Amino acid sequence: MPTRKFTKAHYEQIAAFRFGLRQFLRFSEEAAHEAGLTPQQHQALLAIKGFPSRDHVTVGELAERLQIQHHSAVGLADRLAAERLIQREQSQEDRRQVNLRLTAHGEEILDKLTAVHREELRRIGPDLGALLEKLSS
Repeated sequence: MPTRKFTKAHYEQIAAFRFGLRQFLRFSEEAAHEAGLTPQQHQALLAIKGFPSRDHVTVGELAERLQIQHHSAVGLADRLAAERLIQREQSQEDRRQVNLRLTAHGEEILDKLTAVHREELRRIGPDLGALLEKLSS
């Protein structure tokens, strides 16, 4: 395989993009804490509400979306249910599975977090988009 020589500009572009992503992640973590959630709880609510084509997920799907072990997703679901952010429902299709769905309280908190995240993305989006454009050329 031929070795490709990268320029200083290539490294600067990737570093700048990673820095921008990290700034957004830090913003997101702080916003979650201000809303009374951990970042992982926020991600779980978002993964449930944002799952394609339906408004619930199984514990296995949540684990996959968050890239965590199944038993960790069970514990996370337990904590979210204890805070009344999600509810568990037995699946009608497969009685062995449990579906996780946001409660009204969970939706309210997620709506507020989504509003501040969308505003932050509107603010930083053009810069990240320009960096991505440079990286793809």
